Amino acid sequence: MRGHTRVAPPLTWTAALVVGVLVLGCSGAAQDDLTQWMAQQRAGAQPKVQPIQPPLAYQPQAYVGIDALSPFSDEKLTRVLRSDSATAGMSRLLEAEMRRRREPLEEFPLDTMAMVGLLDRGGQRVALVRVNGMLYAVRPGHYLGQNFGRVTAITDNQITLREIVQDAAGEWIERTATLQLQEGTGK
Repeated sequence: MRGHTRVAPPLTWTAALVVGVLVLGCSGAAQDDLTQWMAQQRAGAQPKVQPIQPPLAYQPQAYVGIDALSPFSDEKLTRVLRSDSATAGMSRLLEAEMRRRREPLEEFPLDTMAMVGLLDRGGQRVALVRVNGMLYAVRPGHYLGQNFGRVTAITDNQITLREIVQDAAGEWIERTATLQLQEGTGK
C-alpha cells in the first residue's frame, strides 16, 4: 500500500463545485435589488411626531390646615350638618340623635351582635342580644349599633332597626337593618 494516494470520489467534488457556484450567483444582482428596495423604503418613511406640551409651572400654596378642624372631631360633623341646607330635615333628625343620651349597645358595631332569644314580658316582646359574651334585653325604641340604629320591631326571628347613614353622595338617609335570630348559639 505504498504510494497509494487517496482520491476523493468525483461526486463529492461535483457537489462542492455546484454549491460554490450557487453562493456566488445569489450574491450578485438579487442582493443589489434588495439593497435598493430597502433604501427606497427608508426614504419614503416619514415619522410623525406630535409636539409635547410644555410642563405647567409650579405654584406653591400656603398651608391653611392649621386653622382647620381635625377630621376626627365631632364638631366637624356638626358644622357640616348645620351648613347643608338641602338636607335640613335630616340635619334636625341627626341633631336630635346627637343630643340624646347614648345607650350602651351603641358602642358596638351591629355585625358583632347576635339575637339569641326572645321573651314575652307582659305582652311585650323582649329580644335577647349577645355582645362580647354578655346578654342584653332589647325592646322597641332601644338603640343598637353605631349608625343611630333604633329598634322598630321585634318578631320571632329578627330585630328590625331604622339606621341613619351617609350615602355615597354624602347625604344622610334612613335605611332598614335587621338582626337575625342565631339558632344554636348556646355558648
